[in-house]
Amino acid sequence: MTTSTASQSSASAPLLDLQALVVAVRRRRRLWASLALLGLLAGAAVAVLLPPRPAAVTKVLVAHKDDQPNDTGTLIRTDVELLDTTRIAAAALRSLDSREDPEDFMQDYRGTGLTNNLLQIDVTGDSDADAVARAKALAETFVADHVRRMREAAEAESESLLDQRDRMRKELAEVNKSIGDRSPDDEPDASASIESLFARRAELDSRIAEFDQRAAEALTGTPEVVAGTKIVDAPHAVRHSLPRAVGTDAGIGLALGLVLGLALAAVGAVVADRPVLRREIAANLGASVLAELRRGPRRSARSWQGRRTRAARERLTTTLARIVRGSAEPVSLLELGCARGTGLIALDVAGALEADGPVVVVDALPGTDLAGARRKSGGPTVLSGERAAAEPHHVRRLGVGSVAPGTAWTDLHYLGSRTVLVVRAGHGSAAWLHTVARQLADQRIAVIGVVLIDPDPRDRTDGTLWDGPHLAPRGHDDRPRRHNGTGRFRVERPPMPATTVPDSDQEAR
Repeated sequence: MTTSTASQSSASAPLLDLQALVVAVRRRRRLWASLALLGLLAGAAVAVLLPPRPAAVTKVLVAHKDDQPNDTGTLIRTDVELLDTTRIAAAALRSLDSREDPEDFMQDYRGTGLTNNLLQIDVTGDSDADAVARAKALAETFVADHVRRMREAAEAESESLLDQRDRMRKELAEVNKSIGDRSPDDEPDASASIESLFARRAELDSRIAEFDQRAAEALTGTPEVVAGTKIVDAPHAVRHSLPRAVGTDAGIGLALGLVLGLALAAVGAVVADRPVLRREIAANLGASVLAELRRGPRRSARSWQGRRTRAARERLTTTLARIVRGSAEPVSLLELGCARGTGLIALDVAGALEADGPVVVVDALPGTDLAGARRKSGGPTVLSGERAAAEPHHVRRLGVGSVAPGTAWTDLHYLGSRTVLVVRAGHGSAAWLHTVARQLADQRIAVIGVVLIDPDPRDRTDGTLWDGPHLAPRGHDDRPRRHNGTGRFRVERPPMPATTVPDSDQEAR
């Protein structure tokens, strides 16, 4: 039993073929390589043409009265925000005798909390000396402001405790007065009230002593905070290395350009939907891939260089010549994206067929001059479509045309009722390949196979269609075929379905 390849491919085709996407992106290496190189050059140019301003850095150790081992950095973040205020900026500018606007000065420095108690200040200036002076003024201003705030907080707390102590003393005086107004001859029932007054006096004495101790501790802790807040790293200029900056910026530009190029290549490949794998091209055209040929450089008409390329070209010529000899109808070569290469292939095939008799190449390629190429290199006769009609019937003909957009489909039948499609991988979209297959079927032109130009060297997919019915709609009929150029007739056998191996013993039975 056989299964239709079209139904299998449509049922199992993934939404996004990652293999085809990777191949398409790799084939667009000029795009992402150019963007990566552009990013590299742009990053290096930015480092050279836009060097950073002179900068200085200093570190300040900030002590807090409420420091806790489990602090999450709230206090140092508060110090960073306090540093970025107009009050600190204005005080630093006054120490520098500068008339610069504090808001503008705030744009030239930045505070960073390294730990819970370590603050780093980065400052930029017009020169290294100016940056160092600004960093020193800013650090000293911040230290003075922090010490002042800590002292004010301690004094405020001490005054609050002393105020409470004074209120307790006034109440104690009233209690003592009440106790003094009682005489020993008072009634026995008043003894309970006297005991409560004595208890209250004792409580007030204890609380007054407590407030005195707390007020003293509030003032005692301030010197520790003052001594602990200081500049631990003197302001110094930040050295700028131009080679390092060029290397860093160039690397960043290279990475960004490469990512952008790969993203554009991937999006373009998905949007364009241009098949590059053998299996995709064969499935869209409904014909098997007969051979592959690397695309040669454009700088020379004789672009087939290299031993492997010449060997592949010879094998392709032998294969196509054998196909033309065995065909009962005229055969044509129809190109898609490789007109010049198809013309050279046609001349090679015609040269191989000259040993069997006269051969005429019917040139219908747009924008090429096969006759001029033949005059330069020598070879078979090349005629246009009008002149080829006058040639005798015993002369073998090999048509060369195009199925690119804008093709006159009705004229393709005069080039040959059987054709070999020469397609450049990644040139036509999937929709256009379907259009080519449908138009050739409408013109009853049988597609013998596909020659793939410029394939992906890492493509390991199978471009062979194993079920024969795909060849039948491409112009197959049952009338006798006249052999090309011989006047003899023969009946061609219809393509037979491929034999399949049963998957199980039950299927075999």
